[in-house]
Amino acid sequence: MKTIAAGNSEKEILQAADILRAGGLVVFPTETVYGLGANALDDSAAAKIYAAKGRPSDNPLIVHLADPSQAADYCYPTPLFDRLAERFMPGPLTVILPKKACIPDTVTGGLATVGIRVPSHPTARALLRACQLPIAAPSANLSTKPSPTKAEHAVRDLFGRVDMILDGGPCGIGLESTIVKITGEDSMTLLRPGGITYDQLCEICRNVTVDKAVYTKLGENEKAEAPGMKYRHYAPSAQVIVVDGPHEAVVRYIKQKSSDQFCGVICFEEDKACFSEPVFSLGSRSSTEQQAQRLFDCLRAIDEQKEIERVYAFMPETTGLGLAVMNRLVKAAGFLIEHVKEEM
Repeated sequence: MKTIAAGNSEKEILQAADILRAGGLVVFPTETVYGLGANALDDSAAAKIYAAKGRPSDNPLIVHLADPSQAADYCYPTPLFDRLAERFMPGPLTVILPKKACIPDTVTGGLATVGIRVPSHPTARALLRACQLPIAAPSANLSTKPSPTKAEHAVRDLFGRVDMILDGGPCGIGLESTIVKITGEDSMTLLRPGGITYDQLCEICRNVTVDKAVYTKLGENEKAEAPGMKYRHYAPSAQVIVVDGPHEAVVRYIKQKSSDQFCGVICFEEDKACFSEPVFSLGSRSSTEQQAQRLFDCLRAIDEQKEIERVYAFMPETTGLGLAVMNRLVKAAGFLIEHVKEEM
């Protein structure tokens, strides 16, 4: 397939819209990560997404809209959805709702529900307005690999597999959207943490529970209700091992384990001097925003150093946006976590 690598001019966005209307695939930027888009109402177009990514067919896609008022055309919104939309849309939030028949099962992985999102990135919004279609889109990476936060990441993974790649610059947040499922009049489940935090959700909804898949691996026979819940995801070729425990104990443990040339370290900026190269900085230990922006870049940089076989990573704090950073990091590790204790 011939791929057009483009910027994000009005002419290029209109060309991308034509490709989507014709059943093609377009990579486009959002405020979270780059997405791989197709017409969400076209079963065969959506199927191309799975083929291009090598994505399991039971891993649902998210439907992107230009405005939350369009949701009723494709699903059954509730008053709680309206409150969430008023506060957080456009923005990095996906809400799972019962779908209408116009959304093909290919888009939802066979589920009777659909994820609805209204991105805030100006290029994404311009593309949605231009094509006048709902766009089904997961992240624009090969399945299991780190999500792309720059157009060059998508080019590396998908050039020759898609029709067009729009370049809108680096993504602001750097992690995929928060996903919630509405379960009652004033209750919801957090399925995937992201740019909208648990505490922010609690300001809108009285009862917010956190799904076990945020912390632990789903079983083979368990159905994923949202993207990225079930399968190994975000992972470089090297084995990632997350180390949790008191800070000084973690530093000592990783220094001991990462002493050979085949090991890398993902740490906070304040700890870089403790380790020999290769070291990949997540940013400041006190800034979960920096950690979110840098995580996928770190994981992709690891893949560029082919000699690295193992990577030891500090466990982030789990407050605020840190919960989303932790979730992506432990998924990249396949939930392989080493727990260390302070020496007495």
